[in-house]
Amino acid sequence: MSDVSPLFEPYTFRSGVQVSNRLVLAPMTTWSADPDDSVSLAELDYVARRSTGVGLGLTAVAYVTTGGKGFHGQFGAEHDGRLESLRSLAHAIKGGGARAVLQIFHAGHQAPPELVNHDVTSASDVPPPSRPGRPNDVQVRALTSKEVESIVLDFGQATRRAIEAGFDGVEIHGANGYLIQQFVSGHSNRRTDDWGGSLERRLRFPLAIIDEVKRVVAHHAQGPFLVGYRFSPEEPHEQGLTMHDTFGLIDALRDKELDYVHVSLMEYAGNPRRGGDEDRSRLEQIAERLSARTPLIGVGNVWTPEDAVRVLDLGATFVALGRALLLEPEWVQKVQSGRSNELRSTLSIHDREALTLPQPLWQMLTDFMVKDRLTDAAD
Repeated sequence: MSDVSPLFEPYTFRSGVQVSNRLVLAPMTTWSADPDDSVSLAELDYVARRSTGVGLGLTAVAYVTTGGKGFHGQFGAEHDGRLESLRSLAHAIKGGGARAVLQIFHAGHQAPPELVNHDVTSASDVPPPSRPGRPNDVQVRALTSKEVESIVLDFGQATRRAIEAGFDGVEIHGANGYLIQQFVSGHSNRRTDDWGGSLERRLRFPLAIIDEVKRVVAHHAQGPFLVGYRFSPEEPHEQGLTMHDTFGLIDALRDKELDYVHVSLMEYAGNPRRGGDEDRSRLEQIAERLSARTPLIGVGNVWTPEDAVRVLDLGATFVALGRALLLEPEWVQKVQSGRSNELRSTLSIHDREALTLPQPLWQMLTDFMVKDRLTDAAD
């Protein structure tokens, strides 16, 4: 087995937050919130087990305003009545020694209409890309400038709640086609006001959110508190994001002196579709563009310790584990103790209790296995 010691080196962020290693629990949706959109006991058990061993634990994403809810079974951070729910989540992550980070977002045009009173909003009235299970005739309304400004403040208030709930940081979710990315993308942002047009103007929304979040942290946090940002580097559709757009975003993020940025990738070693050097991985090019000024979390199809070390070799500072921790909650402990040969590599329909998986997540996994006749989660 390769040398895994780089995975277990401690790190101190710009803000002063310290972590014990370079391993991160990736934000994974479980669709398991209670009916009132509070964090459920099942999710707490799921997260607590998978946070033990990692240096940083990222929550599944929470919505910051009622019009930004993105899916059924999602928990909220949109009002102060959520503080008890959020405290329980922070406590569950920190109980195993990890630093706890609340991921926050607005779904934009990806919000199911029935969850947002059939008022689906985005940067412009461009509908979301069609996909299985979502109607392709969703009516989308462009946010007014006043509404955009209000959402910026909503991110700040969600950050205040994260501070009061005992989290060690927040991650602004600007990836995966949600509202922040909808503003950055020339495909979904057709605005002609101050929030649209050139890439520089399309970046005003995420940069305004970062500024507001940092303002709230400076005012409310009593100690070190992380601010991170997640982004997707490319989009497949016409006028969608290219690596050239992403390089502009990275330059702007670098100047904001964030604690880290987190790139959302399906495959950590994958090469670009459009823009950049098509013969080198996105991850490597993003790390180079960031230089040493801003730490980078890499992710995407990381299963083995060799995969994780390779992510660091490509230039990332941290490596996030998603499906690997879903399948093997003790991944970190087994790798650190030299028991990588014991890592679970398959999933059967009898494993829910053994893996502490919430029922909604388990139902999705078993539906997938039955549909595709798969037992190997790595596929």
